Amino acid sequence: MRRAIAPLFALVILVLPFTGLLSDYWVALFDYIGIASLVAIGLVLLTGVGGMTSFGQAAFVGFGAYATAVVTIDTGLSPWLSLPVSVAVTGIAALLIGAITVRLSGHYLPLGTIAWGISFYYLFGNISWLGAHDGMSGIPPLHIGSHALIAPEEFFVVVWIVVVIAVVATQNLLRGRMGRAVRALRQGVHAAEAFGVYTPSTKLKVFVYAAMLAGVAGWLYAHFQRSVSPGPFGIIPGTEYLLMAVLGGAGRVYGAILGATAIIVLRDQLQSVLPLIVGSAGNYEIIVFGAILVLILRLASDGIWPILFGPQAAPRTVAPPPDAAPPQRPRPAADAVLVEADAVRKEFGGLVAVNDVSFAVPAGRIVGLIGPNGAGKSTTFNLVTGVLPLTAGRISFEGRPLSHHRPQQMAALGLGRTFQHAEIVPDMSVIENVALGAHLRGHAGMMRAMAGLDRAEETVLLDIARQQLARVGLSDVATVPAGSLALGQLRLVEVARALALDPILVLLDEPAAGLRVGEKKALAKLLRELRAEGISILLVEHDMDFVMNLADHLVVLDFGTKIAEGRAGDVKNDPKVIEAYLGGVA
Repeated sequence: MRRAIAPLFALVILVLPFTGLLSDYWVALFDYIGIASLVAIGLVLLTGVGGMTSFGQAAFVGFGAYATAVVTIDTGLSPWLSLPVSVAVTGIAALLIGAITVRLSGHYLPLGTIAWGISFYYLFGNISWLGAHDGMSGIPPLHIGSHALIAPEEFFVVVWIVVVIAVVATQNLLRGRMGRAVRALRQGVHAAEAFGVYTPSTKLKVFVYAAMLAGVAGWLYAHFQRSVSPGPFGIIPGTEYLLMAVLGGAGRVYGAILGATAIIVLRDQLQSVLPLIVGSAGNYEIIVFGAILVLILRLASDGIWPILFGPQAAPRTVAPPPDAAPPQRPRPAADAVLVEADAVRKEFGGLVAVNDVSFAVPAGRIVGLIGPNGAGKSTTFNLVTGVLPLTAGRISFEGRPLSHHRPQQMAALGLGRTFQHAEIVPDMSVIENVALGAHLRGHAGMMRAMAGLDRAEETVLLDIARQQLARVGLSDVATVPAGSLALGQLRLVEVARALALDPILVLLDEPAAGLRVGEKKALAKLLRELRAEGISILLVEHDMDFVMNLADHLVVLDFGTKIAEGRAGDVKNDPKVIEAYLGGVA
């Protein structure tokens, strides 16, 4: 049913101005709604999905508008041929701005977008060959043959065809591996990076894509308005665009159109009504918009679309062709040294968190890393996985030293991991969270995804996720939002996600925490099966019965220093281990 909404919506929109139900004024208003929807769609992807709040998208509309104004007025280039120019100019500007901006985090990111949004407004208003604050007029209209598209209903068709294309491309993008990678960034970067997502480049791609949609909107605006001036490209319009995305529904592409419609119609009506109520002219609608934004954030942070149409449906999984699955990663020879930590050290200022610790993980074995709270186990984990840089020492993988290794590099080598505190995307379905683990087993990029050419690959990746969910016993919750699961289930989701990578080494950080007795037994059985398949496991766990009955080899840390190493029976009776856990042999 939901899949039929898009073509039905597109058909109704395109036919509407020719039914005679709307006056020219309202048709023109819907032209502006379509133009604003393009900017809001980009913000849905950038802010609602990727978590990068931007108040400066109006500046990119200005880049697109001014670019087409200059080339069509000064060179006589056809307006249609100026579209690539507008998109290219906007894309280059976004690339340069985004290379700095997307590296900001927290409140610095929106503050940064406010800063360059204001800067470009004054830049447009102070360049004489752009007409300064008076702007540029005499922009030629779009033509089909010798016919100029001046009537609002004729331009309506062009605008909304572009909107439909943008909706389809963005929806396709969000349904694939790139869309999952972007959604994972909203909750933090650790899980995404651990499975091969290069976060700076992914953020930059999304930033540029959203800006290019705004550039297309600017191109349409210039040829519909037939003049440009700095006013529509300042920080206040930028805030309105963001409000459209938030009001419609953060993360919902159709919500962007709903939000654009609501804001533009409301602004049009308020501009007529509020001066009569107040008794003087002024931009009083800005005050109302501010109040609306506060109310939305307070009462409906997910926007209007989810309230009207419910939660997003999880992707449907179908079995791929038998020969479609990617080849399995070759397993190393049994007992060959897979990972070796040689005198690894980590200092935080004057605190030595890991003190020259050495150990090895042989292929096809389970190694337990144990110790009391604060022993340095998770820090050692993060050193091995590349989350933290080494202060001193060396880590090698299959005999090859790793210098300045990063989580993405370790994932590519075949290292899958879980986290001490579950790192999942709550509003994404369980199967999509697991499919994130198979990110490196796909290759489709943004262009293929937007064109819908990644469907076969996506079927394979979702099937891999389905198989791993079945392996950990969570098939029945595959389509529910991951945020609705209990802690024990989230632990198993993380295990399934690590297995979706097709790893040769799995690092598990307290995987049994929160599991019931039966679930612990099932997990232990699964880990023994993985060992039998040649997969190595490095395990941090506080449940001593669980780890003692499972590990082939134990490494014991206390205050960042290795105090014992060996088989479980020997380590359990070591006086240093007893003292670390119990305070003394007695």
